[in-house]
Amino acid sequence: MFLSKGSEYGIKAAIFIASQSEEGHRTNLNEIAAAINSPVAYTAKILQNLAKSNIIESTRGAHGGFEIVSTKIKEITLYQIIMSIDGNEIEKKCVLGLDKCSSKNPCPFHHKYLSIRENTIKTLKSTSLEELATLYTGNFSVLIN
Repeated sequence: MFLSKGSEYGIKAAIFIASQSEEGHRTNLNEIAAAINSPVAYTAKILQNLAKSNIIESTRGAHGGFEIVSTKIKEITLYQIIMSIDGNEIEKKCVLGLDKCSSKNPCPFHHKYLSIRENTIKTLKSTSLEELATLYTGNFSVLIN
């Protein structure tokens, strides 16, 4: 399973915002884009998706920015972040990139890959944002390398 660039940036942005929120800080678009090494316009689109999915909070104004309520950091999973960016593509996209791969019309790797996909989705659903934010607090160079 391969994550889209959007999902990769979404996860990195959520980790950065969560770690900043845990320290009591709201962060702005430019800080997030710099921290995750992503173009500002693309980061804005990703943050918009995360906000629409109620993963992050967006506040306008002089003291505004992005944050995640600390109680939600424990509840948000990587699966939710990926779903907010890519929808259910992670559950149905062919690993070989074929358009017409399904159980009824499988690609040569479909049946071997099913258990890998199921285990990966299970892991994404059981991995909280809090777990990752705790690991990367203050060490964001790991996120961009």
